[in-house]
Amino acid sequence: MLTMNVHWKANALCKHMINRLKLFGRQIKRDLKVYTLVLKDRRTPKLAKFLLWLALGYALLPFDIIPDFIPVAGQLDDLIIVPGLIVLALKMVPKEVVEDCRKRVYGATL
Repeated sequence: MLTMNVHWKANALCKHMINRLKLFGRQIKRDLKVYTLVLKDRRTPKLAKFLLWLALGYALLPFDIIPDFIPVAGQLDDLIIVPGLIVLALKMVPKEVVEDCRKRVYGATL
């Protein structure tokens, strides 16, 4: 009886995590569409465009500034550098541009 209960809880937890990962994946796809529209918008400053391209390029590079085999720091650089560049770039973009792009991606739900 106890093993069945543990198995059921583990199964429920697994399904919950899979649903959260799917939701996270959808959110990332939408955000990438927003960033693409921000890049294409003529109101976006050139430095912000450069930083967004740099973030994209760094995320897609086959090598890292800090190699992944270095414990913790190797993984943290991906978690800090790319989002940091995106945040910095979006702070330079006028809020109207980001809002317009989000509305185009998300529709009228915002």
